[in-house]
Amino acid sequence: MDSQDIRYRGGENKDAATTAMAETERKNADDSKGKRDQKRAMAKRGLKSLAVAVAAPVLVTLFTTYFLGTSDGYGNRARSSSWIPPLWLLHTTCLASSSLMGLAAWLVWVDGGFHKKPNALYLYLAQFLLCLVWDPVTFRVGSGIAGLVVWLGQSAALFGCYRAFNEISPVAGNLVKPCLAWAAFVAAVNVKLAIA
Repeated sequence: MDSQDIRYRGGENKDAATTAMAETERKNADDSKGKRDQKRAMAKRGLKSLAVAVAAPVLVTLFTTYFLGTSDGYGNRARSSSWIPPLWLLHTTCLASSSLMGLAAWLVWVDGGFHKKPNALYLYLAQFLLCLVWDPVTFRVGSGIAGLVVWLGQSAALFGCYRAFNEISPVAGNLVKPCLAWAAFVAAVNVKLAIA
């Protein structure tokens, strides 16, 4: 009888251990689900901030291009040289440059770079504002020389962005490189427009 009693007690301990293990697994599953939900929420916030960081500069650039657009003088001056792009290509590439810079700025922001190096934010805002001012000054007002001065300031701020962004996030620095190439080409176009 004592041996049956021992077996019975062992069964109770086994059931208790199984119950405890099941309880622990359920808690771990709940914790895992909670962490998974937390990661999903964080990912959604990240995608929203990415969408804002890319869309905001593009929309502002579109607004500036549409409402402060160009005069008819560009078409006449652009025809004088075969390497000057049509206006629609110039504006489209400026939009692409704005979106790349927005993405690069978002990458820097995600890494906490604007808190570590606030100059990176100031340089980004300076290049963005000068880029917005360049189109109306060059095309609407028709001042190629003033446009060249604005674009050189924008290019200097863009180069500063490249250096600051590259220190924080090499990927963000690499995203600025095509914008630098585009800035050099637009400066050449601006010189041609200034002397034409």
